[in-house]
Amino acid sequence: MKQLLLIRHAKSSWANMGMSDIERPLNDRGEKDAPEMAKRLLQKDIIPQLLVTSTATRARTTCEVFASVLAIAKKNILETAQLYMAKPSTYWDVIAALPNEAATVALFAHNPGITEFANELTHVRIDNMPTCSIFAVNIRCENWKDFKAAEKTFSFFDWPKNPSSNPAVL
Repeated sequence: MKQLLLIRHAKSSWANMGMSDIERPLNDRGEKDAPEMAKRLLQKDIIPQLLVTSTATRARTTCEVFASVLAIAKKNILETAQLYMAKPSTYWDVIAALPNEAATVALFAHNPGITEFANELTHVRIDNMPTCSIFAVNIRCENWKDFKAAEKTFSFFDWPKNPSSNPAVL
């Protein structure tokens, strides 16, 4: 059994309009939301063995905050340019190549691709993954290469402004 956490990067800053998109940092809200959402994973006793992130600064920084709060070593963080503005088809490829030793993996990436990909996984449909939201699925497989064909079940969806502060079970 595997678990996949899709995490959209925390809120980024548009303060420097001359900065390239890939370099944009987190803004104040993003810096507040990222540790809060990581703590929610701790409250659920979910600690990924592997974090996979887009190379964009905002995604990488979000990932690093999660790693810090969850006490995940830097050697368990994988950066991949493939996740920067990825289409759903790219997610399938990235996941199929994951090491089987990691039972729980968190992927940090961007809209619109991350929302589109989440909607391909189970019967649950969402309109939008807000910044720093987490969409979790459980996968009935032993090897990540079997992910695409494996049975997937929705686990939870949570986001910083979730009014109940409890993950939605749709």
